[in-house]
Amino acid sequence: MEVIIRESTEAACGMVAQIIARKVLENPETVLGLATGRTMENVYGKLAAMRRSDGLDFSACRTFNLDEYIGLEKDDVNSYHHYMNEQLFKHINIKPGNTHLPDGTANDLKAEARAYEEKICACGGIDLQLLGIGRSGHIGFNEPLSSLMSRTRDKVLAPETMAQNGPLFVGGDMPKRAMTMGVGTILESRRALVLVTGEEKAAILAESVEGPITSRVTASALQLHPSCVVVVDEAAASKLKDRDYFQWIYENEPEWDDFR
Repeated sequence: MEVIIRESTEAACGMVAQIIARKVLENPETVLGLATGRTMENVYGKLAAMRRSDGLDFSACRTFNLDEYIGLEKDDVNSYHHYMNEQLFKHINIKPGNTHLPDGTANDLKAEARAYEEKICACGGIDLQLLGIGRSGHIGFNEPLSSLMSRTRDKVLAPETMAQNGPLFVGGDMPKRAMTMGVGTILESRRALVLVTGEEKAAILAESVEGPITSRVTASALQLHPSCVVVVDEAAASKLKDRDYFQWIYENEPEWDDFR
């Protein structure tokens, strides 16, 4: 795991967008795993700008989102289908048929979960998985005590997640359940790219990258990933004990020459 500390939220989001863009340029048929949330809006805005200014081509890409609330129709303003369309998909040239999110309205959620895993497999797996970390240390909606070998499934949301996401809901109550990729599904991505910003995430970031691997903090499982990069701003990095070492790696790793 590499942790890269940038001087600001804007710089952290910019670097994440550039890493995604570089991957798409290297392989136009890249399979992207995508995430939602306020932190990602800046990243998606930058990718949309690259499409407008530089012609960044997403036409052959395929995407799979981490999660979706159970019970929300795709056109519900609170759904992640709606979020992705508004924040990214309608601003780039990706084909609608190449975008995938779990169906939270499926009659048989277990069958929907299996089908989602099969779609990922049929595309050859996820090349680059974008992630955030929730305040409880979750990735996707893999709440505390989720199995670190879990697959896509329906999941009851933790009270802390309800408190964090509830204020964002418009005109209704937040669902208490969601469909989510499992921790095991996420770990099978070829590369994981994690974005964490803000002082309120500093403690859980430190637990995730420097603490023990535990199902209480499912993001800690990313320590097992063979190719994981965590990009953070100074505020989120404020509780890291090994920040000097992380900075040394960043300054001496040739992969990041273009970003320094």
